Amino acid sequence: MTSATTSESPASTTRTDTTGTGTDSTTGTGTITAAVSGRWTLGDLPVNRIGFGTMRLPQTGPALVADAVSRDRAAALAVLRRAVELGVNHIDTAAFYFSPLRSANELINSALAPYADDLVITTKVGPARDRAGEWAEHARTPSALRAQVEENLRQLGRDHLDVVNLRVVGTESIAERFGALADLREAGLIRHLGLSNVTPAHLAEARAIAPVVCVQNRYGIGVRPEDDAFVRECGEQGIAFVPFYAIAAAGAEAGATAAEPAEVLAVAEAHGASPAQIRLAWALHQGPHVLAIPGTGDLGHLAANVAAGARRLSEDELTLLDGLHRSATTG
Repeated sequence: MTSATTSESPASTTRTDTTGTGTDSTTGTGTITAAVSGRWTLGDLPVNRIGFGTMRLPQTGPALVADAVSRDRAAALAVLRRAVELGVNHIDTAAFYFSPLRSANELINSALAPYADDLVITTKVGPARDRAGEWAEHARTPSALRAQVEENLRQLGRDHLDVVNLRVVGTESIAERFGALADLREAGLIRHLGLSNVTPAHLAEARAIAPVVCVQNRYGIGVRPEDDAFVRECGEQGIAFVPFYAIAAAGAEAGATAAEPAEVLAVAEAHGASPAQIRLAWALHQGPHVLAIPGTGDLGHLAANVAAGARRLSEDELTLLDGLHRSATTG
């Protein structure tokens, strides 16, 4: 298996950012970068464990809706460039991340090309939206999947994709679809393969076909506690687990909001942090193979998300948050 991994964990010191801007106010060394979160290797591609998700970048408000309000282009480009300046070298995207006037892939291309050698761009295929932004039929055939891969290549301006996740809906077999992507990997269009929204059975089925370097599922405090064992299983197999919506409370996603539980608020207050930072810190504490990809269109929130990688939760705080997480019955 080619997805052997390495990790470099930062020192377990507690750092407090009372400003929420990403400034390390404990040591006075200036801005915290994504490197403080530690590193993991996707196949042969090392990344910092705090990355950046672009789902919300093309628009303001809820993502993946046809009537989304497009974000100011200059503001979106500034966020991407600042993310890289802050040490983010793992960016998650998809061709179906777009608003009426903006495309996540096009924004990435415009902001960051020519790409740095250490920048890893992960994309996903399967879901599809028509030009009006309405959901269309999933890509399920080899030709449809190849067309989506080629669309990502064209939009990003690349001759290969670093990591492609097959996004799955339902529990049916993925052998044909994953096999088609494995063929594109052999052809040199894809470097590494991953999965999204999958079960352990899907992972086992895929690994029998080709190496899997990451699994991207919804997960967070109080969200899908039934997947705790799956998260651990990924780590044991040297596979990165990449939770999406990790900063969202149960019932909130894609820009929606929900009330924060008292436990999260208490830990946030103790650290002088935001609830989102505590949720990110908790996710990273689930294992060195867990990678976070919080998204935002705001420079201040970006810095705060990156700074969350420096937060160290105490055993008592982890016990409190773990109890909240495991008391949930649905994600």
